[in-house]
Amino acid sequence: MKIKTLPGLALALGVLAGCGPSKPELHIYTWSDYIDDGVIKQFEERNNCRVIVDTFDSNEAMYAKLQAGSTGYDIMMPSSYQIPLMAKNKMIVELDHTKLPHVRKNFDPAYANSILDPTFKYNVPYMVTYTGIAYRKDKVGDAPVDSWKIFETAALKGRMSLLSDMRETLGGALKSLGFSLNSESQEELDKAVEVVLGWKKNIAKFDNEQYKTAVASGEWFVGHGYSSDVTQIIVEDDKVGFALPKEGFTIAFDEMVIAADAPQPELAYKFIDFCYEPEIAKANMETVLAPSPVKPAIDALDAKLKPFIAIDAETLKRGEVLKDFDDKPAVRDMYIKAWDKVKAGE
Repeated sequence: MKIKTLPGLALALGVLAGCGPSKPELHIYTWSDYIDDGVIKQFEERNNCRVIVDTFDSNEAMYAKLQAGSTGYDIMMPSSYQIPLMAKNKMIVELDHTKLPHVRKNFDPAYANSILDPTFKYNVPYMVTYTGIAYRKDKVGDAPVDSWKIFETAALKGRMSLLSDMRETLGGALKSLGFSLNSESQEELDKAVEVVLGWKKNIAKFDNEQYKTAVASGEWFVGHGYSSDVTQIIVEDDKVGFALPKEGFTIAFDEMVIAADAPQPELAYKFIDFCYEPEIAKANMETVLAPSPVKPAIDALDAKLKPFIAIDAETLKRGEVLKDFDDKPAVRDMYIKAWDKVKAGE
């Protein structure tokens, strides 16, 4: 990650040093450790510019900072569900696809039915994460690791965790019942609450961080978690496995958008298109250990690494993208109340 320098300060230092005009700067607001350092260096050299990366740890924190008036960013990388709200509030611009020749050429069509907006009106997909089940191969016995029913396994009581995330965990329960994880039915959500309350009796805790090390160490045998996190463990430890539930699972896209007040919009277009060049996408995937939907890059992945990053098209069909309910407050409140019942229940 680059150290962020204030644009005005960088210019002042350049002038004081007698170095003439400063290089143009591309400011990117993204998740931590999400762009390969070599990719940044190549882009800087090719475009005679500097890339400044600032990071956020949640979509909500990113949005709040922008809403509070933070400016100066060219590219942001929110998750799909955040983009409609950003567009509604005129934070981002509609994209000119004539400036993105590599995107349509190299986008993997297998992901077209999974993304919220396949027209790419405001967005270009950057990375994909799946939510599934991490497990210790030597500890779970014949428990159904490829099913949400594993959380019903009494023999694993106290050795499992579920994500402390309203939509992810209720979504898993909805999927286990054959419903959409974006269900707007009170009846279906009530049934999901009962399922999660049953799972709760068998888990050690609801958790978003500890599962990564707890499953690897054998403290826990099963952890509900994110593919990119678990892949980082799997490549180092063959005792750990990861499965996507056969009943269905969550897919999350983080996408590249251009700020409405971007200081360097043309440079932003160049960077987005650059990320869809096969070798660049491949380098990013090897660093982040998550798939970028750039087909020639996925095809070129090392044979040993590819199974951990890419999933087949048939499996992908079982995935579903979470939708935001900000424009449906009654539905949003329904989920909040359901989660409150889960957290309070026995």
